[in-house]
Amino acid sequence: MSHQYRLKGLVTLALGLTIGAPAWTADMQTEAAIEALRSEAESYIAAGMQRFDLPGLAIGIVANDKLVYSKGFGIRRKSVGSAVDPHTVFQIGSATKGFLSATMALMVDRGKFKWGDRVLDLENDFRLKDPWVTREFRVFDLLAQRSGLPPYANDALGILGLDRSTLIRSLRYVEPVSSFRSTFAYTNITHILTGRIVAKAAGAQDWNEVLKKELLDPLGMQQTSYTAAAIEAAPNHASGYRWTPDGTVEVPFTQIFPYDFDGAGDINSTVDDASRWLRFQLGTGSFEGRRIVSAENIIVTRTPKVAVSDKASYAMGWVVQQTPNGTIVWHNGGTTAFGSYFGLLPDRDAGVVVLTNEVNVGLPDALGRWVLDRILGNPKVDHIADVFKAALAGFEKSVRQFAAPANPLPFPPVAPFAGRFRHPGIGEAMVSVDSGGLMTTLVASGAKLKLMPWSGSVFTAQLMPTDRFIAVAENLGPQPNAFVQFQMDADAKPNILHLSFDDGQAYDFVRE
Repeated sequence: MSHQYRLKGLVTLALGLTIGAPAWTADMQTEAAIEALRSEAESYIAAGMQRFDLPGLAIGIVANDKLVYSKGFGIRRKSVGSAVDPHTVFQIGSATKGFLSATMALMVDRGKFKWGDRVLDLENDFRLKDPWVTREFRVFDLLAQRSGLPPYANDALGILGLDRSTLIRSLRYVEPVSSFRSTFAYTNITHILTGRIVAKAAGAQDWNEVLKKELLDPLGMQQTSYTAAAIEAAPNHASGYRWTPDGTVEVPFTQIFPYDFDGAGDINSTVDDASRWLRFQLGTGSFEGRRIVSAENIIVTRTPKVAVSDKASYAMGWVVQQTPNGTIVWHNGGTTAFGSYFGLLPDRDAGVVVLTNEVNVGLPDALGRWVLDRILGNPKVDHIADVFKAALAGFEKSVRQFAAPANPLPFPPVAPFAGRFRHPGIGEAMVSVDSGGLMTTLVASGAKLKLMPWSGSVFTAQLMPTDRFIAVAENLGPQPNAFVQFQMDADAKPNILHLSFDDGQAYDFVRE
């Protein structure tokens, strides 16, 4: 399953004020630096858009509690040509996670739960495979990306339409790959669970109700929403594009991803609205004179929880990165057709947001980091060149992964593979003969995977564009999404269906 929506790079939180110069001097220096880079930044943006065949982009820079620069570039949709502006709506993907951590902080402020409370006491359905980790998993672990689970644990199951409760329960069958709290590994399903806990604490129907009432409305983010229907209904919205080295391809909106992932990535927003969110964060929980979340608990969400390198840490919905001349607090976002970057310079009272209508293969991150580097006076780095090289390499790796082997093993008759198989966390998979080939259907969601011979009893698997998966399949593109291998059991019968995705996640279904 393609996961181009992932966090693209990681990189300790040092919050505070600049010491040694009057505040007005620091303010003037920051705004002067932003004004001085305007022309160069616009040229750099244009060059990046051309290199990545990016249809549209919007950028905003805030400083000293105001939006000092905002502009749209390109078009919302290739076939129409309407210009992007600061009010154009984009998906922001995983930049949503910072909003989720802020709602957690608000519930702690109100005494609904504590950061150190056990998750098991707040949500009885929570289990991991290790009983000790299940007992010790605390609220402050939910967004800290140090669960011991493999990266993107079971995300592919969500894209295949399994419901939220099934996704949460599926984590109890996942083998840990590291010790608890020792290693960074990015997950999303833990955020679905977190949203459920926040909603329950707030007495709300779901997390999005809390988001709207407690953050979007107080911040005046009137153009921000959290469903596929809402972004499609917005008159000034961007269409999304899948990236290939040969150009971008428009894809339709789908409710399944990112919207069924809730606080992991379901927000749609604009540069104008996002600037208010940046001002709230730079105000450490205050906005236009009103205290919304305590400074103490906002700082908790931006305090490192797990190291990624000597200069990189993950907090709770934020990445904290040391640079030569200052600390950047940031998070990117990526869906199958949009990319974003939100970056803060807390000690400069400045920040940047970049929104794009193309899957995030690195361009929003490169542009956002370039702007913050210029404000800080860091050495110049051509971040676009770096991420473009990485994007090409990633695409080529994906193509090679599913390429037919030079000398495939003979293909056995397919009829013996048909039947019913079951996985304890996913449910039943039905394998049937289809036009001389095989089709696997996940009964719980209705997702159908077309199996194509690859080598011997190994098949490639591709999500079929049926029913509610029509848009999902278009978003994922023409490449296979997984491998299926029929393995022999102790009686030498093909009674094990081994389903493995390109992110390394694998599941064994046993014939019933």
